Amino acid sequence: MAPEDGGGNGIQFPAFPFTPYSIQTEFMRALYDAIEKGGVAMLERTGKTLSIICSALQWVVDQRSRPSTNDGATARREGQASCGDPRDGDGDEPDWMRDFVPKIDDERTSVRQGQQSIQQRTKKSRDVKGIGEIDGSRRNLSGKGIKKKAEGLEDEELEFLVDEYDSGEEEGAMKRKAAGDASDTSSGDSDDEDEEEEAAMKVYFCSRTHSQLSQFVKELRRTVFDSELKAVCLGSRQNMCINADVLKLGSLNRINERCLELQKNKSKGKPKCRIKVKHNAKSNHAKPSSGCPMLSKRKLQKQYREEMFRMGALDIEDAVQLGHKINTCPYYGSRSMIRAADLVVLPYQSLLLKSSRESLGLSLRNSIIIIDEAHNLADSLTNMYNSKVTKSQLEHVGSTLRLYLERFQNRLGAGNRRYIQTIIIIVESFLQLLLGGKVIEFDDTSPVKGNDRMVKEKQFCDYSMAINDFLFSLDIDNINFVKLMEYIKESNIINKVSGFNSKMASSSEDSAANDAYKDGAVSIQSSFQAIATFLISLSSRDFEGRIIVSRQKLSCPEQQDEGFLKFVMLTGEKIFSEIMDEARAVVLAGGTLQPIEEMKERLFPCLPRERLHFFSCNHIVPSESILPIAVSCGPTGRTFDFSYHSRSSTDMIEELGRLICNILAVVPEGIIVFFPSFEYERKVYDAWKSAGLLERIQKRKQLFREPRGSVDVEAILKEYRDAVTACSNKGATTGALHNGALLLAVVGGKVSEGINFSDGLGRCVVMVGLPYPSPSDVELIERIKYIEGSGSSHYGTTGCSSSNGQMNIDNHRIRGYGRDTSLDILRSCKLRGREYYENLCMKAVNQSIGRAIRHIDDYAAILLVDSRYASKKGSSEPPVKKLPGWIKARLVSVTANFGEVYRLLHQFFKFNKQRVESRRCPQDLDRGA
Repeated sequence: MAPEDGGGNGIQFPAFPFTPYSIQTEFMRALYDAIEKGGVAMLERTGKTLSIICSALQWVVDQRSRPSTNDGATARREGQASCGDPRDGDGDEPDWMRDFVPKIDDERTSVRQGQQSIQQRTKKSRDVKGIGEIDGSRRNLSGKGIKKKAEGLEDEELEFLVDEYDSGEEEGAMKRKAAGDASDTSSGDSDDEDEEEEAAMKVYFCSRTHSQLSQFVKELRRTVFDSELKAVCLGSRQNMCINADVLKLGSLNRINERCLELQKNKSKGKPKCRIKVKHNAKSNHAKPSSGCPMLSKRKLQKQYREEMFRMGALDIEDAVQLGHKINTCPYYGSRSMIRAADLVVLPYQSLLLKSSRESLGLSLRNSIIIIDEAHNLADSLTNMYNSKVTKSQLEHVGSTLRLYLERFQNRLGAGNRRYIQTIIIIVESFLQLLLGGKVIEFDDTSPVKGNDRMVKEKQFCDYSMAINDFLFSLDIDNINFVKLMEYIKESNIINKVSGFNSKMASSSEDSAANDAYKDGAVSIQSSFQAIATFLISLSSRDFEGRIIVSRQKLSCPEQQDEGFLKFVMLTGEKIFSEIMDEARAVVLAGGTLQPIEEMKERLFPCLPRERLHFFSCNHIVPSESILPIAVSCGPTGRTFDFSYHSRSSTDMIEELGRLICNILAVVPEGIIVFFPSFEYERKVYDAWKSAGLLERIQKRKQLFREPRGSVDVEAILKEYRDAVTACSNKGATTGALHNGALLLAVVGGKVSEGINFSDGLGRCVVMVGLPYPSPSDVELIERIKYIEGSGSSHYGTTGCSSSNGQMNIDNHRIRGYGRDTSLDILRSCKLRGREYYENLCMKAVNQSIGRAIRHIDDYAAILLVDSRYASKKGSSEPPVKKLPGWIKARLVSVTANFGEVYRLLHQFFKFNKQRVESRRCPQDLDRGA
């Protein structure tokens, strides 16, 4: 494909480091035009990173050279059509949801209640059941409290006592000490006088994985924008912490907790460093010295920022290396650069989760938001707002709260006692549900036992409930969860109880309990936070989510998974609208975004057509560089059927092994084989080993397997890459021993998401079967039911829909699931639910096979191994109809036998090897796809 000049219609892209090809120029023009118009752009193309950088940042540079214009976000809001929802009625909400105006500053409360019309309270709320006997008057701590202290309350325990709380105060319930709240853990940023001016317009680029963000920064360095604009790359504490004592804790939750704990401890013993700030001042947090040695010197943080901007764009590894060099925290150093940055590169969750945005101080107003790998954005967005609490977490928090209440009973005011008892009652009711009706009594010496059968066990371990039904069934519908969450936030009860639990564990004579705490096996803070997050979810409107109840069957003692409660968010429309309403333009980019209508209906169904821009183009590689084949049968003629009921057949697995053995002889360098799940990959591997097929495979190529743990993936990929590179460098022939390497990977694993296997790393991609999600997944079935039933609210779809957005087949609001029940639900779907289920499968296929062919001189074969991929006369629409256009147009959908597949592969690799050797041009490899 011939290169062309970067200009067109007055738009120039001088930052593009090479002469762009025509489709690259078309892509950049489409993106530039979409940003200019505002709204939502959906751009579909493989190998798009460099084009995105040169187009989006060029628009920013051009915009700054123009006279100031109207706020694009304002124009977008004016053009936004009103989107009514018949489910907005409040007839199915608890009284407190209708009567209380939420004040809690939390992402879920804002998202799920901010757009709901809630009237002011007109009558006094009912008292919480079980605690009405508690006196509501405030306790005078100057009398009996002092006497009680003399009776045994130690001075060092006073720091764990929550501040006085008056539940009747509507504006600021906590009477905080003059010194301020010592547990403000958001510090770590620079002093106010060091803060740089906020960049007038920002570009936010987010993607799913660490490697994708690093790839973006690498491409940015190839352009002049690396020196012209300020960029910062954000990551998690786990990736950016350089405090060895914290980093060795391993898990992300434990690292986060320890980091915040160090900052909380920074105030102790250093009152002279504390600055009292007036209410509503620019900064209202105390500024003591940090408890973490990496944040002890603010001058080093300032030096870090200056050095980062001087060096240009740095990825996370480079930022961490700089932090080691200066001996200061790169995590907080990078965060402090956000205000002045023109480009912020960050993970999905940091941008899409409202609490993360607020924690980082991200302002989306008039910004340009680019979301890469957006093919699963709707599911990713809703999954971020799920919440889960386990039986062991409930037991831990319940027993600790009992001990806390007993210890401080006479020092706590009535308001504190009331709310702590309310939390205990809620925890008890959750445990009662998980244990099948057993009455719970907490004991500080042993966990709750659930072996007694006080009620008949339900037929299903997992079942779902509507939010309101969940509250009514537990008799907690009269609890005001909004005020309860306000108390948890304002009182800092989580940190107080966590500190108390830590002291109890350290002073305990039980060495096992003490060691468990030190090892992080017991974390009251994370357990309490999980419960708090789940309680926030209960303030959602009834149709927005479902509660999944999962408990271990008493008849299945071998089942190891403990019981849990999980809130499943079903709709991402309102969540995404918050982002759209603030930003000037939102760009959704991906190698394939099909089907477009599904994403539009789930995220922005009311967006006017003139505010939605779509662009798609063919792949840059010529047709002779790709060979997709639907493989229906194996070398012995056995038909491939990897459906759930057939794939475990020994004959089927061995036929697959013979297929792999045969293609090893003709495919050079690297081959990636994708399986539907880790369990099935393990079963196939063991069967091949028993049948002797594994030995035959390893005589041809080195074999590698994708590990379950993401930490080990990089090491395996390096070994695989080294094996392929060694083969390529030696100029091995197709008949040589160890002609490359074979990687067994899993659909949905890290290998299938965002890792590029260009050139010899991916000469052939084998997709085994159709990776449909398990129909036994209760969460999935709930989402399918919601999608099937939500069509009528916006598009007037008929079928299974009803006015309340639920499927008519779901006649029972409390429902258990077995595999047969789930399959019945899938069969009952007429349109949208079935389409969604099929799309999940084919999106996973497209994402996996798209790992190969990354530039114009690259080439690869794609084998879709299952008879269902082949076109059949009189059959319904085959799955291959949902393949990307550039693959579908070249697909060999029918082959007479495996011999024909082998012949096509041999001719393909022989031709492309000769073609590339005759015309290889170094510059083409640098341009990218």
